[in-house]
Amino acid sequence: MEPRSRRRKVSQSPPAQRPAALQDEQAGPSSAPPPRKRKRQVPQEEAVCGLCQRTDCDPEVVGQLCRHRGLCVHENCLYHASGLSQRGADEEGFYGFLFPDIRQELKRRCCICRLWGASVTCRGQRCPRVFHFPCGSERGCVSQFFGEFKSFCWKHRPVQRVRAVQQDQTLCLICQEAVAGQPCYDTLVCPACASAWFHRRCIQGQALRSARHHFRCPLCQDVATFQEEMFRLGIKIPDRDAAWEEEDGAFADRNGPE
Repeated sequence: MEPRSRRRKVSQSPPAQRPAALQDEQAGPSSAPPPRKRKRQVPQEEAVCGLCQRTDCDPEVVGQLCRHRGLCVHENCLYHASGLSQRGADEEGFYGFLFPDIRQELKRRCCICRLWGASVTCRGQRCPRVFHFPCGSERGCVSQFFGEFKSFCWKHRPVQRVRAVQQDQTLCLICQEAVAGQPCYDTLVCPACASAWFHRRCIQGQALRSARHHFRCPLCQDVATFQEEMFRLGIKIPDRDAAWEEEDGAFADRNGPE
């Protein structure tokens, strides 16, 4: 099930203005009204995702935060909620996920942090583990961003079976820092050339910037085999223009002066 391509932004109403203070009518010409004490500004509480119960998540991990009348949910927490389906139209609920259905997902406990709102179920055979999306990411779980949006716990996640041999200390091609000695959850390798090594967080950042039309192996430039393997391992590759193509004036040099 592919996600809806357009996101509906929820507008927020401006804060109400405070009424002006009344002047003291009985004050004489030689007496000034006493200074008014300003009310201390209370910072607005940070929105908490109803599913993962967090406020400080990286948007590259959990996606956008959706808000509606006190209900706040991260985008990726929605798409990987095992009990949810997009039963509504684009303009209904959050991306077609209806509000009553979302509230039903708030009643399960995470097997990692033990808090409520766990919505992601491992698709391993007979596996009972249920967890929050960000908890799963930190624990080494894999959530896939294609097809049925399946998720797997740290015991049943897909692994790489690539024969890749490192010479001395291998560095990540993106951040130039050391990687693990063999493919694992945090260290991935290109299946096409078996020579390009990178951290999961680094290749995920590149996938978000490059998007599907430009995302490829940084070394051998393979696209098809590389993307298929990254999808399988839980790398999110958005189907949109690359980040640099969405910037203002990105194609000004191609089109010439106006």
